[in-house]
Amino acid sequence: MKDFGKRVKRINKHHRKLSNGYITSVNHDGLIIAKVRRSGPRFPWKGIALCFAAFFVFKGFLLSQLGETTYNERVVSLQQGTVIEQAGAYAMSADPVTVMISEQISSVLR
Repeated sequence: MKDFGKRVKRINKHHRKLSNGYITSVNHDGLIIAKVRRSGPRFPWKGIALCFAAFFVFKGFLLSQLGETTYNERVVSLQQGTVIEQAGAYAMSADPVTVMISEQISSVLR
C-alpha cells in the first residue's frame, strides 16, 4: 500500500502540473504524450543576439559610409568626453567584425 500511495501522489502531482498547461507530442510508436509546459519567464536569447547583430551591422554601415579616417576621428573625439562618451567610444571602436561587415557593405554598394 505504501508504494501505491507514492504512485498516486506522483500521478496527482503530474496532473496538477499539467493543469497549468501542456504540450502534446507523438512518440516514435504513435503514443501521444502530454508534457508539462515550462512556466515562468524565459531569457530572450534570440532578441539579444539580434540586437548585437544589428549593432555590428550599424557600426559597419557607419564605417563604410564615413570612411575609416573620419570614423576613427569621431571615435577619438568621443574618447576625450565624459565617462558615458568614453563608454560609447569603446563600444563604437572599429573591431575586426565591424571592418569585415564594412567591407561587405562597401562591395555591395559599389
